[in-house]
Parts: sequence; structure tokens; C-alpha cells
Amino acid sequence: MKIDTVIFDFGGVFTEPLTTAFEALGAELGLTPEQIKDIMIGPSAVDTDHPWHRLERGEISLSQARDEILRLGREAYGREADIYRFFDKMPRDAGLRHELVERVRRLKRDRYATGMITNNIREFSDGWRALLPVGELFDVVVDSSKEGMRKPNPAIFLLTLERMGGLAPERTVFIDDFEANVAVASSLGMRTVHVTGDVSRTIADLDAMLSL
Repeated sequence: MKIDTVIFDFGGVFTEPLTTAFEALGAELGLTPEQIKDIMIGPSAVDTDHPWHRLERGEISLSQARDEILRLGREAYGREADIYRFFDKMPRDAGLRHELVERVRRLKRDRYATGMITNNIREFSDGWRALLPVGELFDVVVDSSKEGMRKPNPAIFLLTLERMGGLAPERTVFIDDFEANVAVASSLGMRTVHVTGDVSRTIADLDAMLSL
């Protein structure tokens, strides 16, 4: 079946991954990046009641998540891992990958449908949307904090396909930097690209998919 739709993640695809922030905050607190990840965002392979997951589902506020994550750090490692300090460790423009933005523009010119599924935070809605021309680039945007569900829950993928006109998953490519999200999309029948950091590799992998 011919691919005519590309669905993107936002963070870690259009921006730098969280890895550098894990490393920087870990160095500050005397913890490993893996320990900071465990405190800050919890497991990536499943959707849980970790405060970061609840924040991305819009169930609690950023302030509430901060308090709970501070408590988790104290209990697990005797350190206060502050979510605000974590955000301070990220690049000012989140390391926006302009080459990928231009590739999406070409997709639109070539009449591909485009969508986005983002695990995001309600308080950051205006900020992340200011980084790139969302309305120009994407036909449909599904934001976890507005929908009350987040990746890797299969329901958010199915919701996106429905909003894109009841799209057959086999007609889509899904692009994400978290392996668990890619695995779920693949299990639903989507073609997938797992982003590992290099934007030129991401674009090459996408182009290879579209040429099939």
C-alpha cells in the first residue's frame, strides 16, 4: 500500500533529545543520567502513574509534578531533582532541527498528509508551538495533555489515524525517538523510523521509506 502520510513526534525529533539534560543535571547532583531519567520521567516503555506521565496526560499541573518529582528524588537517592532545573539544562531553542522542518515543508509541497503526536505539557503549549510553524506544517496535531492519553498507549495512535480521516495505518510512516513508541506504532501496522540523534540519518530513513 502506498504511503501518503507521515506522522511525527515533536521532542527528540524536531528538537534535541533529553539526554543532554539528564547528563547535565546528573553531574550537578552527583547522579548518573539513568538515575535522573528514573526520577524525572519514569519508565518510557509503559504508561504509568509516575508524575511526569500524569503531567503529560494533563491530570496534574506542572507545579504538582515538580513537588512529586522532588519527593521521588529524595526518597530514591537523597537528592532533590528539580524539574525547573532540568528544563534549564535544555538548549534555549530546544535545539530545533531546521533541516527536518524544511523536509516537512517539502512533504507538504509533494501533497503528503502530515500529523503530529506529542507527549507534552499543558503549561508549555504556547512555548513549543512558537518554535515552529505548526499550522503550516501539520494537518493534525494530537497533544497528550489535551487528550488525556499519551504514547505508548495505542489509543493515542488510533485517535490520530481517526482524526486524519480514518487513515489505514499501512499508509503512514511514524517517526519517534523512543523505541517503545515506535514498537507500538509498528504493531498497529505503521511503517516506522526510530530517531537516534542524527537529523540527516532521520531524513535519509524517511526518504527510504517513501521510496518503497
